[in-house]
Formats: sequence, C-alpha cells, structure tokens
Amino acid sequence: MNDWHSWAAIAVFIGAYTLIISEKIHRVAAALGGAALMLAIGATDDRSAFYSTGSGIDWNVIFLLMGMMMIVGVLKKTGMFEYLAIWAVKKARAKPFRVMVMLIVITALTSALLDNVTTVLLIAPVTLLVCERLALPAAPFLIAEVFASNIGGTATLVGDPPNIIIASRAGLTFNDFLTQLAPLSAVLTVVLVLLCRVMFRKSFLYDEERAAEIMTLEEREAIKNPRLLVQGLIVLVLVVAGFVLHPVLHYEPSIVALLGAGLLVAISTVETGEVLAEVEWPTLAFFAGLFIMIGGLIETGVIGEISKALAHVIGGNELSGSMVLLTASAVLSGIVDNIPHVATMAPITADLVHAMGASGGHVMWWALALGADLGGNATAIGASANVVVLGIAERNRQPISFWQFTKYGLIVTAVTVAISAAYVWLRHFALAST
Repeated sequence: MNDWHSWAAIAVFIGAYTLIISEKIHRVAAALGGAALMLAIGATDDRSAFYSTGSGIDWNVIFLLMGMMMIVGVLKKTGMFEYLAIWAVKKARAKPFRVMVMLIVITALTSALLDNVTTVLLIAPVTLLVCERLALPAAPFLIAEVFASNIGGTATLVGDPPNIIIASRAGLTFNDFLTQLAPLSAVLTVVLVLLCRVMFRKSFLYDEERAAEIMTLEEREAIKNPRLLVQGLIVLVLVVAGFVLHPVLHYEPSIVALLGAGLLVAISTVETGEVLAEVEWPTLAFFAGLFIMIGGLIETGVIGEISKALAHVIGGNELSGSMVLLTASAVLSGIVDNIPHVATMAPITADLVHAMGASGGHVMWWALALGADLGGNATAIGASANVVVLGIAERNRQPISFWQFTKYGLIVTAVTVAISAAYVWLRHFALAST
C-alpha cells in the first residue's frame, strides 16, 4: 500500500464519507462523485467497477432490490398495506409502544425467513401508514425496524447477504446457522425491544380520539383491487419459494426477484411505467456509487492490508482472535457496508481457521457473521436495509438524517455486540471446556 493510488483512494473515500455524514450535499451525489473520482484517479477501472464480482457493483444486490421494489409497488396499489396497517393498530389497541413491539417482532421473524432488504421493503410502507393514522413520527418506528431486520437476519443463512458469503466459503448449512445464531437472535430481539422503550420513549404519544377512530375501521374495506391482490400475493409466494429453494434451483435471488416482477407486470393490468415509477432509483444509484468506492479500496489493496493486519493481531489464539474479529468486523461493517467487508474477510478467516486446524463450523466464522450482521446497525450506511429504509423515508417526506439514525445505531450495536461476545465465550469456550 505504498503507491499513490492507495492513498488517493483513501482520501476520496474519506472525503465522500465526510460529505455523507455532514449532509452538506445529498448522499447520492456524494457517493456518485466519490465513485467518479475513484475511476478518474485509476484506483479502479471500468472492468473492475462494472464486471468484477468481488470489487465492483454487486448487480445481484441492485437487481434484487429493483425486482422487489417493483413487486411492492404493485402491491401498494391493492390496498394491502392499508389493510395490514389497520389490522396491526387494532391488534395493538392503538397503543404506540405495543405497535412498535409488534412491528419489531414481525420484522425480525420475517427477516430470518426472507432477507432483511426484502423485509423492510414490505414492512416500511405499513409502518408509514400506521404512523400517519396515529399521528406519530415515523422515524423512530422505521429505525427500530431496521435494527430488527439486521438482528433477525442474523439468525439464518438467507437472512443477511454476509451469511450467504460465509456459508459458501465455510461450507456451512442452513441448520448450522439456525442452531448457532437463532437462539442469540431471539435474545437480541428482546433486548432491542427494551432499548427502544428507552431510546424512543418520547415518541409514544397516545391520542385517544385517533385511537377510537381507528378501532371503528373495518380493514377489509381498505382492499381496492382484490384480483390484483391475489395475483400479487401468488407472485410473492413464488418469489419467496424461489429464495428458499436456491440450493436446488441455483437461481440467484436477483434473478428470482426480476422474474417475479416481470411475471406480475405481465399478468396484471398495471402500466409498466407506473411500476417503474415506484422503484427507488436514488437508492440504487447510491448503492452503485458506494460499491465502486469500496471497490477502489479493494483494488488498491487498502482493505486487504487492513484485513492482513487484523489477521496478524489474531494469530493462533482462538479466544482473543474471535473477540478481535467480532469487534473489528462490527466497526468496519458500520463504515464500509457489511457485504464487501465479509467478501474481503472470508478468505482471510478461512486461512485462520485452516491454520488452527479447525473445521468449517469454527468459532471464527460465527464471530465474523455476528460482527458483520450486527455491526451493520451502527451507521446509516452499515447495511443494505438501512439505506433502503432511508430512501423510502425520504421519498415519503419523512427524511431520516445520517446522525439521527447513527446515534441510536451506535447504542444498539454496542449492546448487541457485547452480548454476542459473551455468548461466543460462553458457548464456544466456557461450556466447551467443561
């Protein structure tokens, strides 16, 4: 990392990141500007930026988001989200904190079965409608859902993209993740509920008049187009089945999502232009810029040097090594997004596990997964779900600033990572030695 390209890439990334944090200019402009500079200084090139799977735009993520946004856009026209919003509020007796608890639990469970990005795409519109009905600020509820999606996604192989990368490299199965991480994910979801009760306590304002008004509503009347709803739900079920059957079908989630979106547009009466108008194009552009910037750091060897330094610190000590990997992954995932971080660290972790003479289910893999998944909650750009929700909030004129998200994210990350460290020590060292 001695050539000027490396230092220039670091300067560009820090500059763009500073602009994103300060919000002096729009985050999309900052990300695309940083990407353009990475290409201009030669930190990366067109082939690496647009065609490389390891150091360029992750088109699987981009097209997965695009396909699911199109499906959600069609479902919005059916009245389904209004139905779910009224149903949820009535079940919670219109009490704001109960509503938040319900949304957190639903989000966490759904994220474990789907992926966290798909989950927030489905839940966020419901949340916005709930908050509108109850005259509540949407930001605390949306932020809580992001945290829940990242925590819930930790539980399974398909819940968070970093888990898929780790499973592929380590040869881990769906059941491995379920037995190792699902119990911890359940505990952390309960902890999140308690944290939200404290962090957002000023937002739980109960309006008796609005509550009484909502309790008299009939949710079935919200359905505007039953035929389109049936078509949309059938396609959604097929898409979810495609995600689950990935080991058999070998179709990437992005292909499944695009096939589902194309099928729904083809069989419904909704205009293609209307569906495309529902896509969060600024969010997709932000992801593209972010991927290219991080790719510049990978291509110039910056992230590789950081990873090697981490490997050197870890050495052959399993306990201290797993704690360092867990903590460092949480910090780095909050800065550079957990997907490229895991893509970079996976081969290094594999070398460490091999050097320790251990099997694929070694504690180091679980430390990497927990650090990356939970560290994604730290900042507004730490995980894909975070960026998607911020885009949805901005589109609906309920903007959430970088620091508004991050000041809560840092608290949640610190607490959940600390609990995870205790869990790793207890399960893999304290109990294993008895």
